[in-house]
Amino acid sequence: MTDIGDDCETVAVRVGDEAEGVATVVIDRPDARNALNAQVRSELRSVLPELEADDDATVVVLTGSEESGAFVAGADVKELRERDAVEQRRASERPRVYEVVDDLTVPVIARINGHALGGGSELALACDVRIARADAKLGQPEISLGIMPGGGATQRLPRIVGEGQAMRLVLSGEPIDADEAADIGLVDGVHGDDDFDERVYDLAGSMAGHSPIALEHAKKAVQAASRMDLSAGIEYEAELFAQLFATEDKNEGIDAFLEDREPRWRGE
Repeated sequence: MTDIGDDCETVAVRVGDEAEGVATVVIDRPDARNALNAQVRSELRSVLPELEADDDATVVVLTGSEESGAFVAGADVKELRERDAVEQRRASERPRVYEVVDDLTVPVIARINGHALGGGSELALACDVRIARADAKLGQPEISLGIMPGGGATQRLPRIVGEGQAMRLVLSGEPIDADEAADIGLVDGVHGDDDFDERVYDLAGSMAGHSPIALEHAKKAVQAASRMDLSAGIEYEAELFAQLFATEDKNEGIDAFLEDREPRWRGE
């Protein structure tokens, strides 16, 4: 059991319930379909770094509560209506929840169990892997409100699906279903109710079974591919690779392979 998130009202945390080493962070604001208001964002910014420091949480699954019927249906439009430009600049100061998710050293899987629109889609984009239930819809409808995405979609979306598809989603504001999202690479898997959780937690558990320090370094290296030029990225990969040769986990992993046994990771 963990006491992380016990003082939260809109976010719940479970560690190890679905798979060993896996923490599930559930956004639970059913009256607003999990819209990202200030409280939800604040509570996520609080619990996620705590989980990063928890040795029992090697992988994080981020999802919406089943009662909400959504992953995150968007930002809280009422909050947006009340802000002027000065207030919005203040609200956009980093790190926002999107950067907190993106900067976590542990892998983060978005379990998209319903609509992920606007800020909800941007929250999923900040995760490392996105798995959607078959009835989910994703999109950036901000343009229909006379605004534009402001939580990273104009930058992360083109890197994931290409500029043309990103332009289509951002400029039309029209949502797409999970199958189309998979076709363009916006999500990395689509599953029906029968095997949705099995697939999500099989993947999360598979990741959690590896060395925590190797996971951290590998995640950094893959992220670098869209943030550095090729030459700099290859140099960065080589340095991260070399750093792992100073760890106990590197020796344990190779010894376990040679001795035909399961490794016992220490995260050192």
